Amino acid sequence: MQKKTLGTALMALLGTTLIRVPSLSAQQWFRTGINLSTAKLRMAVTQFPPQSVDEQLVSLTNTFNDVLWNDLGDSGIFEMVSRSYYPLKIPARPADVDFNAWANPPVSAQFLVFGHTAIVNGHLVITGRLFDVKDTSAPMVLGKRYVAALDTISARDAAHRFADEIIQMLGGGIPGICLTHIAFVSNRTGSPEIWTMDYDGADKRQITNEHSLSLTPAWSPDGQKIAFTSYAHGGPEIQIYSLLSNRYLPFPRFAGTNATPAFSPGGKRIAFSSSMSGDPEIYIANSNGSNLRRLTFTPSVNIAPAWNPKTGNEIAFVSDRSGSPQIYIMSSDGTNVRELTTKGGFVDEPSWSPNGLFLAFTWRVTETGTYDIYVAEIATGNIIQLTENEGRNEHPSWSPDGRHIVFESTRSGRRQVWTMLADGSDPKQLTHKGHNWDPSWSNQ
Repeated sequence: MQKKTLGTALMALLGTTLIRVPSLSAQQWFRTGINLSTAKLRMAVTQFPPQSVDEQLVSLTNTFNDVLWNDLGDSGIFEMVSRSYYPLKIPARPADVDFNAWANPPVSAQFLVFGHTAIVNGHLVITGRLFDVKDTSAPMVLGKRYVAALDTISARDAAHRFADEIIQMLGGGIPGICLTHIAFVSNRTGSPEIWTMDYDGADKRQITNEHSLSLTPAWSPDGQKIAFTSYAHGGPEIQIYSLLSNRYLPFPRFAGTNATPAFSPGGKRIAFSSSMSGDPEIYIANSNGSNLRRLTFTPSVNIAPAWNPKTGNEIAFVSDRSGSPQIYIMSSDGTNVRELTTKGGFVDEPSWSPNGLFLAFTWRVTETGTYDIYVAEIATGNIIQLTENEGRNEHPSWSPDGRHIVFESTRSGRRQVWTMLADGSDPKQLTHKGHNWDPSWSNQ
C-alpha cells in the first residue's frame, strides 16, 4: 500500500485550473499576515568564549555557538551580520563592548548578542546578553544565565532557549520555535514508521515500531501525544501514542477505512475521515473515541480535516464532491459548508496557519501536472504559490509562530522533509537518510 492510498488514489483528476495569484506588488498583505513584512533587524552574534581551555567546555561552547547562530538566522526576522566584519576584540562582558565599533560601518548592527561560558560546580553555565548598540545610554535589552548539564543536548537546549527569548523580545512578542518538534514518516529502518526531530532536524527519534505502514502523524496541542494512521492490524485505523508514557492510548477500531486524524485546538476532540458508513466522511469524537459524530453527508470522498487553531470553530477538509478534490471549510458541527479553492486540478492536505487567516495546501495543477505548495487567504480566496520548478512538493504544515512551513519535497532526488519561510524563501533540507514524508509541526 503506497503513501497516497488514503487520498489521491480515491480521487479523480478533473477540470481546468484557474489560479488566482496576486502580483508581487500585491503580496504585501500575505507577508503582513505571516509576520514577515517588516525590514529585518541587523543582528551581530558573537561566538561566546569559553572561560577555560577545558576540552569538554570548548566542545560544548562550540555547539552552543553554532546552534544559537543558526536559530537566530533561521528565524526570518534578522539580517545576520557576517563575522568577517566584526572588530578584533569580541566582548564577553558588558564592559568589553565598543559601541562605535559595533554600531558603525562596516558592522552597522542594531543589536549585539554576546556572552561567555564556564564550568561551575560540575555544570555548564552560559551567560548571554542582548544589547541595542544604537542606544548607548540604556543598551541592555536582555540578560540571561543558563545552568545546564555537561552534555550536547543540554548545550543545544540552552542555545534554543536563549534564541527563543531574543526572538520573542524583538519579534513582536511572538514566541520562537526553537524548542518545537516535527513529526514525520520515515522508512529508514525498513517499514514506514513515525519519527520526531527537533525543528532544525537534530535529534531524530523513532516513535513507532509497528513493522507495517504508519502515516499522517498529527500532534496534540500540548505536544504530548501523536495521532496517526496505522495499518498494523490490516486496514487503516487511528492510533494515538503518548510521548509521556511511551505507550499507545485507547482509541476504538471503527469499521471501514479510518485515516488522517487531527486534534482540536483544545486537544479534547479528534477529527478524522472514516468509511464506516460507506463513503469516506468526516467525523469528530472525543480524544478517546467516545461521543462519535458524523459531520459530512455526501456520496463522495471527504478526507484530511484540519481545525482552525485560532478559534476551534471551523474545520477545513478535502472533498471531491464537485468533481475534482478541493478544499472546503465548515463549522465544527458540520454546518455552513463552503468551497475555498478554485475548481480544477487536485488539491489536498490543508494546513491552517496559527492566526487562522491562511490555509497552506498541496495543489497538482492540471496543465503542468506538478505538485506544489500554495497558500490561500481565507477571507478573500487569494492564492499564492510558494514552490515552483523544484521537484514534487507536498504536505505543508505551519510552524506555531506562523513564519515557517515544513513540507516534503523530491527536489534533492528522494522524498525528504524541508522547511522554508512561509513566503517560500530560504528552503532547508532536514532529513537525508531513506525516504521521509508527512511532516507535522508541534505547537510546543
